[in-house]
Amino acid sequence: MEWISNSRILIVGLGLIGGSYAKALRRLGFHITAIDISRRSIDYALQHDIIDDGYTSVVGDVVSSSDAVIFALYPKVLKDWIGDYQQYFKKGAMITDVTGVKSCIVYDIQDMLRDDVEFIASHPMAGKEVYGVENSDDAIFRNANFIVTPTERNTKAAILWAKSLGKILGFSRISVLSPEEHDEMIGYLSQLTHCIAVSLMTCSDNQHLVDYTGDSFRDLTRIANINEEMWTELFLLNRKELLKYMDIFIDEFSSLRDMIEREDTEGMKARMRLSTERRAYFNK
Repeated sequence: MEWISNSRILIVGLGLIGGSYAKALRRLGFHITAIDISRRSIDYALQHDIIDDGYTSVVGDVVSSSDAVIFALYPKVLKDWIGDYQQYFKKGAMITDVTGVKSCIVYDIQDMLRDDVEFIASHPMAGKEVYGVENSDDAIFRNANFIVTPTERNTKAAILWAKSLGKILGFSRISVLSPEEHDEMIGYLSQLTHCIAVSLMTCSDNQHLVDYTGDSFRDLTRIANINEEMWTELFLLNRKELLKYMDIFIDEFSSLRDMIEREDTEGMKARMRLSTERRAYFNK
């Protein structure tokens, strides 16, 4: 399928990311339909011209008329949805997702999926510390990264299609990783950082800290305002990689702690120089 102006796009799951996809794609002229179990979310999206039409249950004719389907669901729900309703997919339809873990879902979906439909997984590395379609904003895609995670079963055409999706959504950098490479990377860059933010917020119950804090604590804990249902599932589905990086972090943190206890100024300075050197790559 090509990205042509009369393409009909179905978005399943109309939260922050699903709503942001809808805004971006509808602005480009695509016909956007959404399915979400929340009547409130559908009504909000219709009232604010985020979608063209929406439903709170699966309607076969709606699915079968869609050229592409974008899933913004939790991983387990995504697999169940495809298992229950894939008979409605249009022949030749492209299917993608926004899920934050890949190895545990991509192969299962490709194994169960019809041969005349292709699932090409992708992950928008963008978001906010708030949720729901009412907070959707396609500006979050600007200067953000987009990752396509194909397997050997994906065609070159599907990979190009997914990369072009990232491009038209406005992402500044588009990368291609295997599902395994993606999960190792996400265990460090995203999941570990969320674990650190949560731990920082649970270290102290002093409710007056907000009166004294500076930007450093606010910046470090921004993502601690967390969706516990989604992130618990993501942590457990990628626990091997996450635990690996948690152990590495604990060792690094303990090493720094010991340097402070020993008053090892040269060791601390060396660690800080290394930190500054590596952070410079992100400053670019």
